[in-house]
Parts: sequence; C-alpha cells; structure tokens
Amino acid sequence: MDSRDFDGVTGPMAVKILVAGGFGVGKTTMVGAVSEVTPLRTEEYLTEASLGVDDTDGVAEKSTTTVALDFGRITINPDLVVYLFGTPGQERFWFMWNDLVNGALGAVVLVDTRRLEVSFASIDFFESRGIPFVVGVNCFHGRCERTAEEVRDALDLDPGVPLLMGDVRRPEAGRDLLVALVDLLMARSAAAAAVPAG
Repeated sequence: MDSRDFDGVTGPMAVKILVAGGFGVGKTTMVGAVSEVTPLRTEEYLTEASLGVDDTDGVAEKSTTTVALDFGRITINPDLVVYLFGTPGQERFWFMWNDLVNGALGAVVLVDTRRLEVSFASIDFFESRGIPFVVGVNCFHGRCERTAEEVRDALDLDPGVPLLMGDVRRPEAGRDLLVALVDLLMARSAAAAAVPAG
C-alpha cells in the first residue's frame, strides 16, 4: 500500500475503525488492550446525575463512563496506520456517532451476553448505513452466558457478519476482531471488483 503524498510531504496511509457497542460492554478496554500508545480516554465518574438516565443493570460495579470517545493507534507498517475510535455507549451520547463514523472503513461491535439488548442500536446503526462490521462477544473473565449460535440468533445477524468470542482484556482477542474485520473488508472489495461494469 502506498503512502499518501500531501504537497510533497509523505506520510502513512491512515485507516479509521470504530469500536462500538452498548454501555459497559468493553469498548474502552479493547482500545486500551490493542493500542500501541497510551490511548486517549474521555472517561468521567458516574454520578447521581446519571441515575435514571444511564442503565447500569448488569454493570452495577462500573464507576466510569466514556463521554466523548476513546482513541488508539496501531502501526501495521511504515506505510499503514490504523486509528481506533471507541464510541460512547449511553443513548444520550449517540448523536456523536454520526460524526465519529465519517471516514470509517468499518466497525467492531462489542456485545455482552448478559445484556444483549444494549447492542441492538449499534448493529442497527451500521446496518442502516451499509458500514461493514464484525461482532465481538466479550466473555468477561473468560465466561460466556450463551453460545455463538445463540448470540447470532438473538441479534438476528446476517450470516455474512463475522462473530467471534473472547475476552477483550487480552490483546489477542482484540487483534482477532480487527483481523476478521480486515478480512471482511477485503472480501467485499474483491466481490465488488469482480462485478462487471454495466
């Protein structure tokens, strides 16, 4: 892949990927686990003001929340850098997703088997915009409450959407999700190139 050249200044090709999902599913954790630099985080402590606004069912131990975005970076080689943008999960911050999605090649949608319903909006968001995505089932502490087939059925996923299970605290789990997304993007690109122009 060639570097980009802006007015004689050569730099690496930048690729933008979103990490999305509902409140408390592990987005900040995944970005932090795979980023080669200390990620930018915009976390704030949950306060009494969020009572009745943010649904903390199933994540009562959660004390902070992302209020803007998480940002991480992975250098693939000198000519290619991947930028990760973690979206906020609470409904009151969803308006930011429309800005964050600009220029994104695809997304990783994280889900928690204890609270699958909090990820429906993320899946609908990317499906409605035709943005490729993969689903990562975050198996907190190595435990998953459902099988991959049960999760796929519950989320009513298209058969072509990859679904992987793993603990995103482990860098290899996040890496596997990103590789699955790249594979999906390459397959779609190849399929589009194979369609004769008409």
